[in-house]
Amino acid sequence: MTRVFNFSAGPATLPESVLRQAADEMLDWRGSGMSVMEMSHRGKEFISIHAEAESLLRELLGVPADYKVLFLQGGAIGENAIVPMNMLRGRASADYIDTGEWSKKSIKEAKKYCKVNVAASSEAGGYVSVPRRETWKLDPDAAYVHICSNETIGGVEYHWTPDTGEVPLVADMSSNFMSRPVDVRRYGLIYGGAQKNVGPAGVTIVIVRDDLIGQALPITPSAFDYKIQADNDSMFNTPPTYTIYIAGLVFNWIKAQGGLEAMEAHNRKKAAVLYDHLETTSFFYNPVTREDRSLMNVPFKLRDESLDEAFLKGAQARGMVQLKGHRSVGGMRASIYNAMPIEGVMALVEYMKEFEVGHG
Repeated sequence: MTRVFNFSAGPATLPESVLRQAADEMLDWRGSGMSVMEMSHRGKEFISIHAEAESLLRELLGVPADYKVLFLQGGAIGENAIVPMNMLRGRASADYIDTGEWSKKSIKEAKKYCKVNVAASSEAGGYVSVPRRETWKLDPDAAYVHICSNETIGGVEYHWTPDTGEVPLVADMSSNFMSRPVDVRRYGLIYGGAQKNVGPAGVTIVIVRDDLIGQALPITPSAFDYKIQADNDSMFNTPPTYTIYIAGLVFNWIKAQGGLEAMEAHNRKKAAVLYDHLETTSFFYNPVTREDRSLMNVPFKLRDESLDEAFLKGAQARGMVQLKGHRSVGGMRASIYNAMPIEGVMALVEYMKEFEVGHG
């Protein structure tokens, strides 16, 4: 069996050792005689899996004791509605920072529940940067300030944590969650879909400070009320059991690599290989402002867009797949999450050099 280098933006590549362990345990998890897929979420076997996953997450990320960790369903798009339902807490408005397609989706959804103040936007410049903090026009009476810490489509990432004063900072971290250390104390709420760095699609992780829950809008479905889910250890309804199990295996893998500090060093090294090459050629280019370039998602374009299909076909023939850029921006996109080995990025750069020689 030959595995490809999978540059998909999500669901994304997973560590091979995790996949092998999951395969080995598929029919019989640790002598239980059951697959994890078959276990009752109320049984002692799954409760131990859930507890280990949460414990590892808290350890790796340094989650303080006064923050709840929830394993929910609905994805980040679901959280775009669930966040205002839970976080408005009697206030009428929330501040949003617009840095690209995922920010726009969050803003559109939040408008159904409150007044949205777009406190800063990089739209006028083509979404190639994060607006500088001094340009933000924040409302001190806002319920929260929302950011998307990494724009998967545009390849724009925050490499700093905004200071929002007494107003809680909320971050959609779907595509850079667990890729580097984060000071959780700087945030009121962190959320993200698992299918980039943590596991398969199906589980959404929410980390929320205790004092911010318990005042959900009356219209909030019980399954999406953070307080109800927290009081029930994320088991008010049947949780996505198998994806939580895989997430726990991935957390163990991250710990074995040396934790989030080692993960960040690995990700910076990989990204540098690709960005350094893009700096040396005019045949390809990356449009993002250098200081805001994502370590997770690297969009790039050929100057001659008529060569796009030939480039993609050649990449696939060499075992590199899912490099086509998002339909809204075109071009190419290499998503190089935690589980992408540096060999995959090096193979891509070598192919880019070869393609340029043959078509330049």
